[in-house]
Amino acid sequence: MASPEPAPVPAPTHDSRVTERRNPRTVDIDLASPLAIVDLINAADHDVAAAVATQREQIADAIALIEAAFRRGRRLLYVGAGTSGRLGVLDASECPPTFGTDPSMVVGIIAGGDRALRNPIEGAEDDPAAGAAVMDAHAVQAGDVVCGIAASGTTPFVRGALTRARELGAQTLLIACTEPPEAMRAVADLCLLPVVGPEVLTGSTRLKAGTATKLVCNMLTTGAMIRIGKSYGNLMVDLRASNVKLQDRAERIVMEVTDLSRDAARALLVRADGGVKLALVMHALQVDAETARQRLEDGQGVVRRVVPNAPPPVA
Repeated sequence: MASPEPAPVPAPTHDSRVTERRNPRTVDIDLASPLAIVDLINAADHDVAAAVATQREQIADAIALIEAAFRRGRRLLYVGAGTSGRLGVLDASECPPTFGTDPSMVVGIIAGGDRALRNPIEGAEDDPAAGAAVMDAHAVQAGDVVCGIAASGTTPFVRGALTRARELGAQTLLIACTEPPEAMRAVADLCLLPVVGPEVLTGSTRLKAGTATKLVCNMLTTGAMIRIGKSYGNLMVDLRASNVKLQDRAERIVMEVTDLSRDAARALLVRADGGVKLALVMHALQVDAETARQRLEDGQGVVRRVVPNAPPPVA
């Protein structure tokens, strides 16, 4: 008599990705009061900064790579899908008004194109060929830095983009909130992995993982921009006064550093063609705009290499 067939082994339900695990602290969140929900989410968010801090050296190395790219006239390109893609687009979009950069210097790419910013196109993240194609569409080349963002560490669109970016000679970064598989690690020159643990709602990486990603992106662009001279002390001096708020900020920075009146600061900015950094060097060295521009170029754009004195202390 033939022995009975063994019972089929059920497929495992455990997912090795930390971002897909259940959080034991929030299993009863569906019964929680509004205040208890706030407390649970807030408590979970306390894990985020510590997770980012574990990646401090890797983030610093990434800042150095991006600084070098900017100094060669090349770009930083973020690429991601869903929340990760939106966060990259957000960070890229904030650079021109904050640092006076050309929009082509930091580029945000989301799977599914700009329509996906407001209307989710979930299947777009599953196509590695589309990720590769978008690198060609953006003319990625040697000297560029391409930063893939994939909270789960597995997004095929991002893997395809990083693979193609490497083939084109770009340097590649990966931001993920779990240990990525070897196939993803293999296409990233540097991995930034703030592992924040399971989400309050299982798999909802718009929560802790999204917050950690935003913190890392903040550091990457802010750090690189500071390194290429976009600040004087902690003052943002390479802004362009493109609206009333920024015009007021530009005048206040010049007034604070130079002790000029508002009218005099405004007149100085006019002579500097609206450039705060240029105005400060003109005033400190008592030179015209062209001479100040040359001095800044000699100092690689860093005001403190041209005007050694620090800005006045905070009152």
